[in-house]
Amino acid sequence: MLQDITVIRDYFLQLGFEPEVADIYVALNDNGPQNISDLARHSGVERTRIYRLIDVLTENNLIEIETHYKRSILKAAPLSNMQILLSKKEEELYKLQAGFEQVQRAITQHEQSKHATQVQFYKGIEGLKQMFWNETRSTNSNVAIFYENIQHKIKRTFFERWVREFNRRGIASRSIVGDHFLESQKQWYKHKDNERVAKFESRYVSADIFKIAHSTVVYDNVVAYYNWHDGLDFGIEIYNQEIADTQRQFFELLWQRATPISNKISQQLPGEG
Repeated sequence: MLQDITVIRDYFLQLGFEPEVADIYVALNDNGPQNISDLARHSGVERTRIYRLIDVLTENNLIEIETHYKRSILKAAPLSNMQILLSKKEEELYKLQAGFEQVQRAITQHEQSKHATQVQFYKGIEGLKQMFWNETRSTNSNVAIFYENIQHKIKRTFFERWVREFNRRGIASRSIVGDHFLESQKQWYKHKDNERVAKFESRYVSADIFKIAHSTVVYDNVVAYYNWHDGLDFGIEIYNQEIADTQRQFFELLWQRATPISNKISQQLPGEG
């Protein structure tokens, strides 16, 4: 039998299977096609238990069954079939995320109906990631003033998942950036790459006009402030329509004074920082 059965068992557990499913699959891989009696002996799983798990194994494309005279022969399906299962899990996760957004939107609207203003504080990288994901709830265009590229603070897989959701919802974004942001982008794209926001426009403002010390994003009735430098990782969301409208007006005034970024520089920008 494979020496590292624990690793296989752990992975099958992560997929939601019972340990015996891994034992049966490994036994079939080790010993080839076999009937139920042989499989029980090789896997250490009771025959009655194998009969109960056959449906689980076949439904998930892990085994194939050949019917011979008065008996069935089981054999392990190609490991590549696991990709089918992973695709199903990914689809389930996508549906759960969509459902979560609806629940979160309903709860947020309920909270907003009870309180004219709501302030939410977040701490640490996980908190910033939650704020970042909250932006995908936007029902109109986002406007932002970015201090620094955020990709180096979070995993690229999370960032690209966020980009895909942003693009799926068709959210447009405009941002104002300074020298520090452009330098952080340059350093990131020197060695890495990631998916890009489709509807994105950016302008540059010099420190002489406006010094950018942290990031601000405005969407719907939310103003989100991000701080992730000098060893401090925290953020604040303010839910108030009048404050959001005022911040958006301030952005538009600064936008008029900002300079459109050249095509060469804009190609470095992924959409959000």
